[in-house]
Amino acid sequence: MAAPVGEGSRASEPGAAPYGNFPNYSRFHPPEGRVGLLPAGLLRSLFPAATRPLLGLDVGCNSGELSVALYRHLLGLQQSTDSLAQPAAGKDLHLLCCDIDPELIERAQQCSPFPTSMSFAKLDIMDRGARERLLGSYLARFGRSSFDIVFCMSVTMWIHLNHGDRGLLEFLSLLASLCRYLLIEPQPWKCYRAAARRLRRLGRNDFDHFRSLEINGDMAERITQILSRDCAMELVCCFGSTSWDRSLLLFKLSGSGHEDRASSGQEQ
Repeated sequence: MAAPVGEGSRASEPGAAPYGNFPNYSRFHPPEGRVGLLPAGLLRSLFPAATRPLLGLDVGCNSGELSVALYRHLLGLQQSTDSLAQPAAGKDLHLLCCDIDPELIERAQQCSPFPTSMSFAKLDIMDRGARERLLGSYLARFGRSSFDIVFCMSVTMWIHLNHGDRGLLEFLSLLASLCRYLLIEPQPWKCYRAAARRLRRLGRNDFDHFRSLEINGDMAERITQILSRDCAMELVCCFGSTSWDRSLLLFKLSGSGHEDRASSGQEQ
């Protein structure tokens, strides 16, 4: 997740990004560390009977390196494959990638190898009006009201630190309402403390909500509880943890009725 910082405040120092908008994020968390945990043919196993293009949303895409790596992996495309190649996985995926930082989005747009099937857009996901305009317009292009799958990779902490417990609950409820499947990578609590220390080292004010957060501790477990208890989702599996100790969790929307409609390619 990223958000704009003050004008002229960009720096390579990670602490200079209090909303997660690191300008060189992929250098210290390479995309391969996530996509390597995901099984080949994942889309085919999740949507075996889909007859229409699958729609995905990547929230907090930064400058797009992980988004592109996910797209290649999910469709079985090799690194050298260009945008004209046919997906080996047998599924047509359209992926909308959003981030609050306009500079990162501009970089992603310039470097995207799949301009016809991957879209990058500036969006503050917590801005309801902007969110409804962008997501509604995108979904309407395909005659849809929701996404098949949403990706949320190392975003929850930034929402939590900047919007508090209530903001995190709102965000998780939003994600659950947008999709059938959710692939989420929560940051562990030690990352919260590290982010707060980085701000203090730079002489900046602490995160507004850090010391008042009541949702804390094992964040993967807490987020699993929230999604399961409050958001009508159920944990499908954990694909393991990255080398920087973050779990990749796959959830699905509960209820066979929704699943039957989605897998058959019919709109909800």
